This record gives sequence, C-alpha cells and structure tokens, in this order.
Amino acid sequence: MRQERSQQTTSGSGTLIGTTGKTGTLSLVAVPIGNADDLTIRAVRTLAEADMIASEDPAATQRLLAQHGLTASITSYGPFHIKEKVAVLIHRLREGAHVALVSDTGSPVIADPGSLLVESARALGIRVVSVPGPSALTAAVAAAGLSSSSFCFGGQLAETKSSLRRQLQTWLQNKTPTVAFCSTQSLVFAVHTLATIAPREQLALVCDLTTPEERIIEGTAMQVLKKLGAGAGIQNVTLILKNRKAVTKRTPGLSKQQHRKDQLSSRRIRTR
Repeated sequence: MRQERSQQTTSGSGTLIGTTGKTGTLSLVAVPIGNADDLTIRAVRTLAEADMIASEDPAATQRLLAQHGLTASITSYGPFHIKEKVAVLIHRLREGAHVALVSDTGSPVIADPGSLLVESARALGIRVVSVPGPSALTAAVAAAGLSSSSFCFGGQLAETKSSLRRQLQTWLQNKTPTVAFCSTQSLVFAVHTLATIAPREQLALVCDLTTPEERIIEGTAMQVLKKLGAGAGIQNVTLILKNRKAVTKRTPGLSKQQHRKDQLSSRRIRTR
C-alpha cells in the first residue's frame, strides 16, 4: 500500500477527512417532475459518475435510471432515520466518495429531507455542488401566468386537517401569491376548506405537470371545488393562492353605494 493511502488527516475541527487527504463531493441533482426526457445532460453525466445516489424514493430513481440506460448504487434517503442516514453518507463523503442526492421529483432539498445532509456536509467543509433542472415550483408559477413579480413558497401542505386549516388561514393574509405542494390526500380537503372560509379567493391547481395529463384548474375557490370533484386521477398538484378576490361586476341601474355594500357582503369570509 502506498504511503499516501495509509495516512489519515483531520480538518481544523479535528474531524476525519479521509485516507487520501481529500473529501468527496455532494451533488444536488434535480430530476424530472413527470417527463423523463426532462433530465438534463449534466444530470445524466453526474448520476453516471456518482459512486452512490441517495434517493428519497429509490424505486422511482431506479425507473428513471433505467429509462436513460444508467446503472448505479442507490441508497434510501427517506423521511425516517434521517440522522443515521446522514452519518453514513457523511462517512462516505469523508472517504472521498461522490454522492448524488436526488428527490422523488424536482429539485432536492426543496420541501424534502435533504437539508440536514447539505448542512452537515457544508459544516465539515465538504464540497456541495448544484445540478439544477426541473422544478414544479417555477413551472407551476409560469404555467399559471401569475402577474405578480413576487410570490411566497409555502412548502408542503400539511396532512392533518387542523394544521392545514391554520396554514391556509395564514396564507390568505399574504399580500403576494402563495405557492405550495399538495398531496392527493390533502387536495380535496384543502380546496373544500378554502371554499368555506374564502369562497371568492382566486386559486389555481396546476396538476401533473409535463405529463400527458397536465391541466390547470382555476377560478374562485368555490368554482375550483366544483370542477375538482373527488380529485380522482390527479397525482401531483401545485396549489396557488393568487391572493386576490374575484371582482363583482356592477349591475346596471344599481346605485354605487348599494353595489359597494353587496360587494363587501359577497367577499365576507365565513368562519363556519
């Protein structure tokens, strides 16, 4: 064994760097949000060269690799036992491995458990690089044609009904549009809640982006609820609260004062 391979060094904090004196690289790789052809050339190369792929959904990642003729060592980086998984991956990175972090869809770390791994790697001086690509967040904002120059990202919509209601009530106070990822489990309840507490709020549900089933359901909360039905067949949804109320047209012959009174009455938020 050559001498440089038998030596171990430490960083200024006293942590083990590795046997070659060099740490590895953590690549944050964005993957398609629905259409496998959206994987970038750089992402293909990165996934092919990585020593290990840490995936939120190993089965989905395996299918994606197969579609592009790639093979790789995949390890689970799901929602459970995150600290233990971070420790294992940091150990590999210290040894000089190239680890690619991917989400089930879109960009890693955005509304997924990747942040702890990135923070740990950066704290130890391990190189972290971004390999950008598809994002349901920006694609949905563009597809919905938001006129606002700014928006608020709310992350993942809560799964429990009480937490979800509190989230929505908070977002309704925002002055800019709010965008959030919504699971199929919480979709119908979220829209029903909005139709109850803010029926005239303008919404857009951007569904199954980049797939043949892609569609946008928009209108007031009440209108969207009627169009949505039971939500059958929808897989991935990005919810957009446009944070502007529908404008009531003035009825001919109605006095300005009466029109204003009716308008305010129609916009009143119900609490039950």
